[in-house]
Amino acid sequence: MLKKVVLLAIPGTTPFEFGVICEVFGIDRSDMGGPAFDFTIATATPGPVRTSLGYTMEITQDLSVAADADLVAVPAHTIGGSSDTGDYDEAYLEVIRDAERRGAWVLSVCSGAFLLGAAGILDGRRSTTHWMHTERLAVDYPGTLVDPNVLFVDDRRVVTGAGTAAGIDAALHVVRTELGAAVANVVARRMVVPPQRDGGQAQYIGNPVPEHRGDSFAAVADWMLENLHEDLTIAHLARKAHMSARTFARRFRAEMGATPAAWLNRQRLLRAQQLLEQGHRSLESIAAECGFGTAAVMRHHFVKSLQTTPTAYRRTFGPRAAG
Repeated sequence: MLKKVVLLAIPGTTPFEFGVICEVFGIDRSDMGGPAFDFTIATATPGPVRTSLGYTMEITQDLSVAADADLVAVPAHTIGGSSDTGDYDEAYLEVIRDAERRGAWVLSVCSGAFLLGAAGILDGRRSTTHWMHTERLAVDYPGTLVDPNVLFVDDRRVVTGAGTAAGIDAALHVVRTELGAAVANVVARRMVVPPQRDGGQAQYIGNPVPEHRGDSFAAVADWMLENLHEDLTIAHLARKAHMSARTFARRFRAEMGATPAAWLNRQRLLRAQQLLEQGHRSLESIAAECGFGTAAVMRHHFVKSLQTTPTAYRRTFGPRAAG
C-alpha cells in the first residue's frame, strides 16, 4: 500500500515539476474520501537548495528519511553539459537504487529521468522524458528503450513522466494503480485536471498553441457522461452539438485531445472502475450501465486498456479489498 512518499530536492530543480509532486502527494484530501500520504521533502545536505529559477528552498530533512519510502519521486532539474553520473551527488543515486532494489515505486518527471538513468535503474526498462530530451536520454543511457510519444511509462514500478504537465498523469497513474480509480479521481477533481488523459506527447510537438480553448463541448461532454449507457454515435452527438458529423469529430479531437470514440471509451472504463470498487453488482449490469453492452465486451476493453479483467480489478480494489 502506498503510504510514505519522499520527494528529492535536487539542486537546479524546476519549480513546476517539483510542485506537481507536492500537489498530488503532499495535500491531505481525506475530507473528500481521498488519500493523506506521509509526505516528506529531502535533500542530500539540509539547508538552502537552489532552484532552476535562482531562488532557494529551505529543506530540513536529509535523505535518510527515504530508507522506507513507498515512493521516491525525482522532479525535473537543469541538465548540464554532461548527464553522466559525475554530475550527480552519489547520495541521490543510492537512494534511487535502494528504492528500486526493495520494490518501492520510483517516479521521475521530465528531465528527472536522467537521474534514474545515472542510477542505472533504467537499464533493461522502457522510459520517456520531455520530447526535447528523448534523443539525448537514449544516447546517454543506451540500456533503456526511450519512447518519445507517450505521456509516461510504467515499467515494473519505475515510472518516467514526459514533459511538465505529463508529470501529473504519471503521478495520478501511481495513485490509481495503488489506491484505485475513485481515489485518483478525487485527487484529479481537486486539481481540476482529467483523471486520465488519452494520447501521448507527440500531439504537443511542433503544434502552435491555440488562442483559446472554449467550453463549446462542455455541455455535450456532460451529457455524454450522463448517458454512457446509450449508443452514442458520431451522428447522434453531432446533432446534439448542432454540427455536421465531420465538423464535430474534428473539433472534438482538437478541444478534448482525443477522438469521440476514444474519449467515450475512457469514460466508460472509468465509470466501470468506480462501480466495481463501490459494490457487488453483476458484471452484466455494470457493463450495460457503462455502455459496453455485455460483460464480455467490457472484459475485452479492460484487458486491452488496463491489462486486467473486471473480476481481477474488483478483487484488488473492491469493497472486500478495501476492508
